[in-house]
Amino acid sequence: MANFIEEIIEKDLAEGKVSEIITRFPPEPNGYLHIGHAKAICLNYYGTAVKYNGKCNLRFDDTNPVKEDDEFVRSIIGDVEWLGWKGDVYYASDYFDVMYETAVKLIKKGKAYVDDITPEQMRAMRGTLTEPGVESANRNRPIEESLALFEDMRAGKIADGALVLRAKIDMASPNINMRDPIIYRVLKATHHRQGDKWCIYPMYDFAHPIEDAVEGITHSICTLEFEDHRPLYDWVLTEGEFENPPHQYEFARLNLERTIMSKRYLKKLVDEGFVDGWDDPRMPTIAGLRRRGYTPTAVREFCERIGVAKANSEVEYAQLESCIRDELNITADRVMAVLNPLELVITNLPDDYSETLEIENNPQDESKGTRQVPFSKRVYIERDDFAVVPPPKYKRMTVGANIRLKGAYIVNCTGYDEENGEVVRVYATLIEGTKSGQDNSAVKAKGVIHWVDAQTAGDVTVNLYESLLLPYDGVHEDFSERLNPNSRVKLNSKVEKSLIGVQPLKAFQFMRQGYFCRDPKTGEFNQIVSLKDSYKK
Repeated sequence: MANFIEEIIEKDLAEGKVSEIITRFPPEPNGYLHIGHAKAICLNYYGTAVKYNGKCNLRFDDTNPVKEDDEFVRSIIGDVEWLGWKGDVYYASDYFDVMYETAVKLIKKGKAYVDDITPEQMRAMRGTLTEPGVESANRNRPIEESLALFEDMRAGKIADGALVLRAKIDMASPNINMRDPIIYRVLKATHHRQGDKWCIYPMYDFAHPIEDAVEGITHSICTLEFEDHRPLYDWVLTEGEFENPPHQYEFARLNLERTIMSKRYLKKLVDEGFVDGWDDPRMPTIAGLRRRGYTPTAVREFCERIGVAKANSEVEYAQLESCIRDELNITADRVMAVLNPLELVITNLPDDYSETLEIENNPQDESKGTRQVPFSKRVYIERDDFAVVPPPKYKRMTVGANIRLKGAYIVNCTGYDEENGEVVRVYATLIEGTKSGQDNSAVKAKGVIHWVDAQTAGDVTVNLYESLLLPYDGVHEDFSERLNPNSRVKLNSKVEKSLIGVQPLKAFQFMRQGYFCRDPKTGEFNQIVSLKDSYKK
């Protein structure tokens, strides 16, 4: 079933209003993209341009030099290409001459004027939702005077903030965005691409429709917060006398539970050192998800599943986890890793005993074959897989119990060593004739646990992750008061030999633990997702 954007596009194509669909993804290069941007990319590119054999421009809305940086430009290009986007890259700053000429045209038409009131005065005179605004004394400034002052602004003769150019629309409009908004301001800052060519910069609401018009965008798809800005979008195009003006359509932005979806707040996390950068695997940025081990196909599948709607709603984080889990369940090889190691000594094997076992790589895909896994007298098991006093229905190791070591043998637990009240070593005997694949129905195992050979094990750091935010408690509104101190837990773990030096970002299922991959920066292993939905409300 087509969503409302597709219905609009199909109607426009059928009626001949457009011959080619051209959309755009217009990020501001003032931070890294997050999962919400992924939804917008997928909608503009896969959901429209690809589906209707059109094109989707990547356009940097670089109209604020104070906050923008080439690092963000590079990261954004990398992110959208990782998601599969292909197309042309544009920059709003390349249209500054057109924007300036449009502003001059508006002044000459009596549709814009230069004002010198302070920001505080402007806020006070703007009015409220129930009261009209108050017109500035400069609203009827002579056209020639506004033209001269605007040229002085451009020439660098005016101090930052001393003058602004305002659209002359309607101070009594029920839509506050139409009450003579600022369209240009003085800002003497070096632009990351234009250098010091300009010292006046257009405001977003003025620049954006012009950018769309210059590029011939047919469907300008925005999130719902821009719905009230649409009349201004149309006004700029009409009064700017652009031919074949584009139209703006709004859809619901992605709100993901217990996830920070604001670049401003994400920047605060980075700047204050709560995370290790924009690509920290805990971050909901595309770079963070990528470093954590998410795949572009899983992200695209998530965007497809949640669909396109007209009303805002909150999506469960578990839906995103489900997409990567479903994929990795099929594609990821199985390996053994012991996150909290406890030594198990098999007492009836000689000290120099060594054997190689053949264990399947992926029960979902026989073509993945098998691997050789070393096995010796000493192995590591999970600390949680042994209990001195087992709880009811416990199916793991305890004294007297028979337990199968995955892909190896059944062992019988005979005892343990304890230091300062903590178990430091467990002992067992190997039961002959119980090697995996051998039929010995006389010996029953209480359960199956994974293990790692102590002689050949690799020492690694494993990162377990939770949400950056604690659940909302009805009291702490500010996100900084809800930061989760356990969002990352580091463990000193043991992994089987096959994982030593493995390729970064290649995903594996750690048996009974979850899906993990090696971090491309640190070499540590990051938890991608748990085996089952374990998201804590």
